[in-house]
Amino acid sequence: MSFYFIFYASRFRDRLPGYLVPEFYNITLWPRLKPNPNSNLYIFTGWSAVQFECLEATDLILIHSNKLNYTEMKDEHFVSLTSEGTENIHEKHSTWLQLQTQYLVIQLMGKLTPGQKYQLHAQFTGELADDLAGFYRSEYKEDGVTKIVATSQMHPTNARKTFPCFDEPAIKAVFHLTLIHPTGTIALSNGMEMGKKDWLMLTTFEATEKMSTYLLAIIVSDYAHLILSQGVSGNQIGHWFHIRIWARKKAIKEGQGNYALNVTGPILDFFQAYYNISYPLRKSDQIALPDFYFGAMENWGLVTYRETNLLYDPETSSNSNKETTVTIIAHELAHMWFGNLVTLRWWNEVWLNEGFASYVSYLGADYAEPDWNVKDLIVLDDVQKVFAVDALVSSHPLTSKEDSINLPGQIMEQFDTISYSKVHTANLTSKRYLRHFSYGNTIGSDLWKHLQTAVQDNNVSLPRQVDAIMNRWVRQMGFPVVTIDTSTGIVSQNHFLLVPESNVTVESPYKYEWMIPVRWMKDGATKDIWWLLEKKGVTGPSWVLANINVTGYYRVNYDLGNWERLFSQFNTDHQVIPLINRAQLVDDAFNLASNKEFKLLYIINTNTVSKHFMFPNSIVTHQNVGQCFIYYHSKSALTWRVFSLDLKKLSVSAVLQFSGSFIHPNLRSAVYCSAVAAGGEAEWNFTWSQLQDATVASEANKLMLALACSNNTQLLERYLEFTLDPAKIRKQDATAVITAVANNRAGQNLTWQFVTKNWEHMYGVGSFSFASLISGVTARFSTPQELQQVCDLDFHKDAGFGSAALAVDQALERTQANIKWVQRNKQDVLQWFRSQTGN
Repeated sequence: MSFYFIFYASRFRDRLPGYLVPEFYNITLWPRLKPNPNSNLYIFTGWSAVQFECLEATDLILIHSNKLNYTEMKDEHFVSLTSEGTENIHEKHSTWLQLQTQYLVIQLMGKLTPGQKYQLHAQFTGELADDLAGFYRSEYKEDGVTKIVATSQMHPTNARKTFPCFDEPAIKAVFHLTLIHPTGTIALSNGMEMGKKDWLMLTTFEATEKMSTYLLAIIVSDYAHLILSQGVSGNQIGHWFHIRIWARKKAIKEGQGNYALNVTGPILDFFQAYYNISYPLRKSDQIALPDFYFGAMENWGLVTYRETNLLYDPETSSNSNKETTVTIIAHELAHMWFGNLVTLRWWNEVWLNEGFASYVSYLGADYAEPDWNVKDLIVLDDVQKVFAVDALVSSHPLTSKEDSINLPGQIMEQFDTISYSKVHTANLTSKRYLRHFSYGNTIGSDLWKHLQTAVQDNNVSLPRQVDAIMNRWVRQMGFPVVTIDTSTGIVSQNHFLLVPESNVTVESPYKYEWMIPVRWMKDGATKDIWWLLEKKGVTGPSWVLANINVTGYYRVNYDLGNWERLFSQFNTDHQVIPLINRAQLVDDAFNLASNKEFKLLYIINTNTVSKHFMFPNSIVTHQNVGQCFIYYHSKSALTWRVFSLDLKKLSVSAVLQFSGSFIHPNLRSAVYCSAVAAGGEAEWNFTWSQLQDATVASEANKLMLALACSNNTQLLERYLEFTLDPAKIRKQDATAVITAVANNRAGQNLTWQFVTKNWEHMYGVGSFSFASLISGVTARFSTPQELQQVCDLDFHKDAGFGSAALAVDQALERTQANIKWVQRNKQDVLQWFRSQTGN
């Protein structure tokens, strides 16, 4: 091992030095869809060559590699090196794998020449495991036959598990790919298929656009597909390309891909016009996979999905399933520009990719389904959800210091609610920005510069420069609560914390103050935007409603007199208050109830609560005062208050058995759950058998979650044990099942005991979503005893928390907040429920 490598590794850890820049990769992969008879393992073999240019003289080549076994070359080294020109190649002194930093290291006898191009060749073998990462294996049964799909998930750091590569988002290159696969299967990748040969089957693909390694996709299956050709009409920009939906043959035959096929074209049309940049590829493939870690992945030209997020069956899927499908499709297709064409430089600014895609996904879905008012769901699905996390002291800014995010676990932590949902409030897209950085990488300050130019070109009036305004929102965690006192005319802001007494130990250069655009209305009339630039500002004494349509990222509090007048308005003419603000008012009220000075009882005592808005599920479900099941869609709000269902008077098995013929898809989740809760082991076993036979993913998901509703602790323990066996519960679903059991009061303590007992095993398997697991299992914790349980989780740090380290801190803080909320408001809430139920 060279001294230079030791020095480099101690200084830069997991980051490549940047003196070698790849131009293209030539990759051939051969996945075996049957296990090796000697080892009983599924494997793939591969050959790769990467051409790179040397920018700085060096005798050290570092390239990422993880869990690959290399075939030694003639000189007994792992790789061979050639030069584009006539330059003599220096002999290799040594090659080795650095496991901790996931490097393949090549130490040369002499130095590479700046400006010269070289090719690094390798031959390797990897396991086609079922770990949902890199090049992996997915299984399913169709007509009683087990079938294998070789598929991939390179994002964020797993391309190196498939072939040796410069695996960082800023190191883009062109990919030339060939796949060897069995006769009767099809091969897919980012580029369009160019040709096939008959040996086994050998499929080559067109070269990709210049892109990051994490966007590469590779799939071999025996799937079927639907196809449309997308053209150009009228004043639209763009060119002809193919839209294809791939899925299991039975799913395609049953029409489960039709909806996705029909909405993809309109969504792409919308984004081409919205960005004023044509879709740059010849095809747009989307494929539904039985086993997939994330909800979906925006691989350029070949987007991968969980089946529940791409497939829709009008006979069994609910409106909510349909809404999920169109919104997730729009999110992934938005990435074709924001994320793929223009890519973040490093993972410390994930919001540059994910935040904008989340925001514009609602716009794309709204264009595809104009009658749904999908844009109204941004507040309920994104804003209120991110508020719950960003109000914690353990939150984090949108932008972190680049050198603070190095390890794969740290990178995974960045893909949280903050990065996905905090950007909704600002329409920050810049067409000039996208064009300028096409096929390149950016940082947040690049966006501010281009937005400032757009502001000046369009004569937009702002109180400060764009970067001065926006840096306060992205470089410090949290958000403000704007307090309006109509009796004095004072408007002030403070850092909103779920526990007001919390001690914020992380210093901010902006002192947790924000420049806030306050959109407000008086007596039903919308007023001009007013900017709150300092800690306090003064306006005239009058009642107001602030943050109209929740276009600003802040909560609002008022003096009691203004709260009274606002809720009085509900009784006289509630439509004067915009629909979204009705939800905002109650969500703000319940969260402000952590403050000793806020009187929650007055708010919930108004009879408008049950008429004009919904109880926020995130607030009510962790309190021991009842359960609200809420479904919100467009112009109506449906609230079910389920306190007791005497289904034992019915035949529960009959309810489940004949559900397909008489239970509306929108009601199935609630009915299945209630039936299992009221039933016993026979009903649970019947539901389990129905889950095994389900062929529609959304229906299977309803049955899977319903099994967690049982009140029989032995059945719940059995179900938790199933999550450790992929033959019973798919690895992608294990976390969802565990958190579903935890959300059942009968299973809450069981789940915590199960997770703490099996943490080391789960961590070793590596396919659990650890952050979601911790946050889901602790979501209902609200007692000192449960707080102590989370504190005691430190015992398991020997195994490591991985990507759940931040989630553990947030669980501690959230539990403390729940305890205080219950202490301050339990009696008031119970009093209200008793007044409503007569008990």
